[in-house]
Amino acid sequence: MNNLEDSDDPLEVQAIGDDAETPEELLALWEEEAPEPGGGIANLVACAFTLVFGIVGMVLSWNLSLGSLTDPAPGFFPFVVSLITAVLSAAQIVLGRRGGDGEKFNRYSVTVVWGVISLLVFVTALPLIGFEIPALLLAFVWMKWLGGESWRSAGLYSVLTVAAFYLIFVVALRTQLPHLF
Repeated sequence: MNNLEDSDDPLEVQAIGDDAETPEELLALWEEEAPEPGGGIANLVACAFTLVFGIVGMVLSWNLSLGSLTDPAPGFFPFVVSLITAVLSAAQIVLGRRGGDGEKFNRYSVTVVWGVISLLVFVTALPLIGFEIPALLLAFVWMKWLGGESWRSAGLYSVLTVAAFYLIFVVALRTQLPHLF
């Protein structure tokens, strides 16, 4: 049963692999549906981009002050994440030269660009109007337009996500996030 016309239930939705009986059949279905591999050049470009991103993140974090392990400053955790990104990117450049299973860029690849743009808007708005509104808008945009959720799901999950982050970081951990409430 591969499509809705074969089903007796009009509300039944078939996912890829629902009719596979063995793991091998499922793997074959997945490989059939997979996009073309990007190859070594695409892998190198992606790794170089994330390496530069990691290095820029380390420099910007260093400028915020790192502090120490027992008394971390605002730049400490962004520095650690940027360092991990740079190290893994460099390792992938050296060790992952065969191209692997990376996908070719296609029309859906632009989703990443919109994700980065929305994140930059979030970072710009955060010090101006606080954490709550930009975080709610970012979560909603990511869930609705980048994730394809329904309006109801995107709205509900956005509110729950921001509330959870608010309770964890502002209330429980007492971090110095700019916030309205």
